[in-house]
Amino acid sequence: MTKQKIALALFIIVAAVDIIGIMFKIPSLVIVFKPLILLSLVTLYLVSVSEINKIYVLALIFSFLGDVFLMFNGELYFTIGLVSFLIAHLFFIKIVSNRLHKTSVLNIIFSVLPFLILLLFLLFFLKNYLDEMLIPVLIYGITISTFGVVSMLDYLNTKSNKSLLMFVGAIIFISSDSILAINKFYSSTAIFAVLIMLTYIVAQFLIYKSEIQK
Repeated sequence: MTKQKIALALFIIVAAVDIIGIMFKIPSLVIVFKPLILLSLVTLYLVSVSEINKIYVLALIFSFLGDVFLMFNGELYFTIGLVSFLIAHLFFIKIVSNRLHKTSVLNIIFSVLPFLILLLFLLFFLKNYLDEMLIPVLIYGITISTFGVVSMLDYLNTKSNKSLLMFVGAIIFISSDSILAINKFYSSTAIFAVLIMLTYIVAQFLIYKSEIQK
């Protein structure tokens, strides 16, 4: 069994146990295994490539920090977690932007519109519930939407498997964060908690798959 297969099995087990902890409301499992998801993904990435993308590793580290801070209750921890993920997304944007070359105005418009509409819809839906978190959520929303835009633009330009994996990963990441926002500020349910983590794990894995593609 290769190191990559062992690391992949470890990642899947850690992610599965965390999901089980959320589903059956076992805090001890979540406390132990949620931080291990990104640590196991970093390990999986490091054993999967011969040349390390340091920017991607930084994105994973800040995602890990975001996971840890969001485990705690309180607006301060939520804000720090939000900032951690914002920085992670800036690194993701940098990774995709480095792949972008000349593109058409039509592709830019086509890439911006769906994410702009989604962001405006979500903000309109939640604006009465955000209070002092309106500006931080707006900044974060613009940042993750930009990740979606550049990922879509890269896919439209290249139509490669690498860009498709990143694009789908970005869409699922945005879906995960949208559900998190609804769960946090509008209506909290058990199924949302499971969906948030499940979509987050899938998104991170797809981005990893994009990063190891040649």
